[in-house]
Amino acid sequence: MNIKGRSFLTLKDFTPEEIGGLLDLAAELKAKKKQGILGSSLKGKNIALIFEKPSTRTRCSFTIGCVDEGGHPEYLGREDIQLGHKESVKDTARVLGRMFDGIEFRGFSQQTVEELARYSGVPVWNGLTDEYHPTQILADFLTLREQFGELKGLSLVFVGDGRNNMANSLMIGSAKMGVHFTILAPKELWPAQSLVDTCREYAKESGSRITITDELDAVKGADALYTDVWCSMGEEDKAAERVALLKPYQVNQELFDRTGKASTILLHCLPAVKGYEVTEEIFEKFADVIFDEAENRMHTIKAVMVATLGD
Repeated sequence: MNIKGRSFLTLKDFTPEEIGGLLDLAAELKAKKKQGILGSSLKGKNIALIFEKPSTRTRCSFTIGCVDEGGHPEYLGREDIQLGHKESVKDTARVLGRMFDGIEFRGFSQQTVEELARYSGVPVWNGLTDEYHPTQILADFLTLREQFGELKGLSLVFVGDGRNNMANSLMIGSAKMGVHFTILAPKELWPAQSLVDTCREYAKESGSRITITDELDAVKGADALYTDVWCSMGEEDKAAERVALLKPYQVNQELFDRTGKASTILLHCLPAVKGYEVTEEIFEKFADVIFDEAENRMHTIKAVMVATLGD
């Protein structure tokens, strides 16, 4: 795998071999950190962390991952720079690209992160946009590999808002890596057909199946259920409408019973609103796996920085 100098904006841009290579590197870096072995591949590198949206896991993962490898992270919040306010994204990119060796962006528009990559001249990493959340998928897949040994042939069902950034990104990643993927959601919240069509093309290569349905029995045989908050950041005004639509799709014991498997696990990208998308009982039953998944954000994000920028 040689992805040095490349940006990490969406998993659409990466081959199954490259995604697998990032997971292998993340597992290696995780094992080394557990032994107290840190690296120096980012020594002398300065990394800008741009946050339009607040974050726990993404901010901590980029910060610790950078420091572990000898780099310097600089946090730039909404009030710290002029991005998109007094200064265009294009001009901000050209300034930061002359001062920093890499840029992370977490915010609203996918167009912003793509513009940063186009004009900065340095690797840019997508820490989340309204469309995609690719670093989260790496953490999810590393967790699935730890739980089941391999990805190919697993059955993963995303339950909830089927057109949010998590559903989109899981569908892309699963289609590329041979994971059978189902979005279980009310018809009003199904993903864009154009993205489904793209993912089905990837799936032809990998042997995966992509299913979009509103039938609860679609969880039958699932190796893992995945859920996320019913209202993404910036959509708080739609909360009542979302709760009404998604209440039948809560991840609870009854839904788990429908899988017909004792080995099915739950994944959640966090933060969780318990009592809504998932019951407290089910969340706590799988808390160890969910917090492994949260920790794996750090190892996989470190792998992305090392692979695209490290010496």
